[in-house]
Amino acid sequence: MQRPRLATAVPLCAWLALSASDASGQQPGAAEAASADVPVAPSSQPPPQGAPPTEGGPLTLEQAVALAAKRNEVALAAEQQSEAARARVARARAFFFPELTGTGTYTRRLNEVTREVGGQTVVIQRSNAFNANFVASMPLFDARGIFLYRAARRDEDAAEWEAVEARRQIGFEAASAFLSTLAQEQVYRAAEQRLAFARKSLQDAAARAEAGLASTNDVTRAELEAASAEVQLSNARNAAQTTRLELSYLLVSPVEGNLAAPDTLLSDASRPLEAHASLAEGALDRRPDILAARLRVDALEENAKEPLARLLPTLGASATYRLTNEAGLAGRTGDGFLGLNLIWNFFDGGERYAERRERVALAKAAQLQVQATTRRVDVDIEQARVALENAQAALAQSDLAVRTARQNAEEQGILYRQGLSTALTVADASLRQFEAEVAYAQSRFALGVALLGLRAAVGLDPLGKEP
Repeated sequence: MQRPRLATAVPLCAWLALSASDASGQQPGAAEAASADVPVAPSSQPPPQGAPPTEGGPLTLEQAVALAAKRNEVALAAEQQSEAARARVARARAFFFPELTGTGTYTRRLNEVTREVGGQTVVIQRSNAFNANFVASMPLFDARGIFLYRAARRDEDAAEWEAVEARRQIGFEAASAFLSTLAQEQVYRAAEQRLAFARKSLQDAAARAEAGLASTNDVTRAELEAASAEVQLSNARNAAQTTRLELSYLLVSPVEGNLAAPDTLLSDASRPLEAHASLAEGALDRRPDILAARLRVDALEENAKEPLARLLPTLGASATYRLTNEAGLAGRTGDGFLGLNLIWNFFDGGERYAERRERVALAKAAQLQVQATTRRVDVDIEQARVALENAQAALAQSDLAVRTARQNAEEQGILYRQGLSTALTVADASLRQFEAEVAYAQSRFALGVALLGLRAAVGLDPLGKEP
């Protein structure tokens, strides 16, 4: 079965209009004269058709998804959150490395202090005194750092998966907006064709009424149809421009060129449901949001172990070296020492246990949220499958409606040439064909949106690949 195309409505309607003019016995010039007093709506302009945002032809679905993931602020912000998590890991790792600090002091005194020692004059305090201290310290054992570092690592992995999920979701938004824009522009073009035919029908009705072959009521009906077509064209233009603006917002770039039909996506969406059954396998292991949530729980559990680590003592080492220009009685300008520090906090008022209970409760709450999200995956997949099934059924019904509307228009044209039908009946048949073509186009793109919903539920990206 060959699918109908919206463009085929133009030759058919033009042929019907010419047939109506011939049957009325009016020449083209007479029809134009009859329509001189007919109000005509301002000429409508299609959506902007400037240079495409990418070189090499119309904007494709793949390019739209890539641009959204690369430019949209949501994806960029998620990348920065991931970078911040990596910085927190570096900060947690610094806990295990030594610290080296140096301080210098200059002192200006009013008097210099000296002493006689063994017949020599020794300066105790100089008028201009300089001192420098260098301190190196390193923890030898502190159990808290182990759990804090583990928590930071889990947090880093979770942030990376959340960045992947952000890019994936913005890709689906861009893909949906892309399909919506295509559908609205199809409606706009169909509305243009409907208005053109309505105006032609109005001219024919006016010519037939002038020739006495039809009543003035036919002209009134034709005027009403032309006015309705103008309103529909205005609404379609506004909808097409609005969806294009939304797509431009998601891509962070003006979309002024043509859009390429996503044939691959629509072809995959038309496949039988059994062909998509395997997508649900391993969905939990592919969903970046599920993986990130699990890692967040692991990070909270590691963080909850840190208060208990405070029960153990901490052992550290420190080394100090001092330089001065005041040798004093010892006669040395440099001195240093090495020390070990053992700290054991036996009781802190119960603070560690309170923090432990708080962090354990937060970890359990996060775990429950992960369980709820995990259970929701099966529901999302089933809902997406049902939506895809309904979209396929709607497309099949729209296809049948288009073929029926085409056949009806052809039959009405034959009856009109035989004098068994009226021009208004022919116009109504063509209008039904336009509406069927529009419904088919919308159902076709709605089928693509349904497949996008299934891919989102099973953890794939808009192009059907694993993120």
